[in-house]
Amino acid sequence: MENHLEKTPEKGEIIAYHTDGELHLDVRLENETVWLTQAQMAELFGSSKQNISLHINNIFKEGELDAKVVVKDFLTATKHGAVKGKIQYHRTKNYNLDVIISVGYRVKSIQGTRFRQWANRVLKDHLLKGYSINQRLLVAEERIDHHLANHENRIIDLKNEQEDHSALSQPIPAGTASPSLQNL
Repeated sequence: MENHLEKTPEKGEIIAYHTDGELHLDVRLENETVWLTQAQMAELFGSSKQNISLHINNIFKEGELDAKVVVKDFLTATKHGAVKGKIQYHRTKNYNLDVIISVGYRVKSIQGTRFRQWANRVLKDHLLKGYSINQRLLVAEERIDHHLANHENRIIDLKNEQEDHSALSQPIPAGTASPSLQNL
C-alpha cells in the first residue's frame, strides 16, 4: 500500500492523504503541522472514534504530550439541516501531528500498521537526507574556514609589510644615527 500526502492548491492550507484508492482525507495544514479530528483519525487508522478518544486521553494522562500544545479548536462550516442554504459553524477539536503519530503507534489495526510503516519510512528518509545535507554543509564549512584562515594570514602579512614599509620610509631625525649604523 502506498501512502502519501499531497498539497491541493485550490484548497489552500488543506492537503490530501491518500492510500491506494481506499482512503482519502483532507488534512488541515497550519503552523507547520497537520491537524486531524478524532473522526479523521478513526478513518485513517481503521478504528472507532471511541478507541481514538481512549488513546488520546491516555496520551495526555501519561504525560506523553501536553494537550495545551497539541490540541486546537477550529471552526467547521456545515450545511444547516433544517434551513435550506444556511451554513452553521461548529467548534471542532483538532489534534496535531504529534498526537496523530502517538495514536498511530497505539492503534492495533491493519491501517494503523500501514501508517506506522509509512511514518517510519518518511522519518528514515528525512533523517538520512538530513544527515547527507549536514555532511555536505560540514565539508563546505571546513572549506570556508580554510579560505578565511588563508585570507586572515594574508591580511596579517600585508599589515606587517605595510608597517615595515612605513618604518623604513620615515625620515631619520637630525643628529641621530641611522638604525642600521647604530649597531656598528
